[in-house]
Amino acid sequence: MKRLLQELSTQRWDDHRYYHHSRINQSLHLLSALSFLSAYALVFTSPVAAALVGWLVAMTSRQIGHFFFEPKGYDEVNHATHEYKESIKVGYNLHRKVVLLSLWALSPLALCLDPTLGGLFEARPGAGAFVERMGLVWLWLGAAGLVFRTLHLFFLRGVNTGLAWMIKILTDPFHDLKLYHRAPLALLRGELIDPMAHAGRG
Repeated sequence: MKRLLQELSTQRWDDHRYYHHSRINQSLHLLSALSFLSAYALVFTSPVAAALVGWLVAMTSRQIGHFFFEPKGYDEVNHATHEYKESIKVGYNLHRKVVLLSLWALSPLALCLDPTLGGLFEARPGAGAFVERMGLVWLWLGAAGLVFRTLHLFFLRGVNTGLAWMIKILTDPFHDLKLYHRAPLALLRGELIDPMAHAGRG
């Protein structure tokens, strides 16, 4: 258990110091965290609504921050190139995210072509039925993405790393709320990049 918690702490620290320099990215992660927490609450009463909030707001805002606002040049704080950071990323690096997001974006088209999705759904007409099916597909896709990468990490880096990553992903909304709740205020002060003075510890 101690090793698992140490691995979780290391992954959280590396995730912050390597991939969250932009205050805009941090602020979008704050929005994402609040949205994911709303989705967590909704999943018990309305799984479809939870999936829609999770993908359309939480996941979208999160990835916009990474793709468009996070610096891709040389990381002076950690003395690392963007390519190096992408190669050591434990979870979904930008390339893997493109694959996952492509599946997400193409899934409505798959439902348009086959509303039953190979017999998984009842072919009910109407926009409401389509949205319900879409929400369920996105819910399954999110769960599949989490399970797939966790099992992949079991083989690549060991069970401890995979379990720690899964726990990290599920608890990221709580952790991001703690880390980035002041990011919008920093943005209002005109600070676009976190100076990362605390990154000297690692």
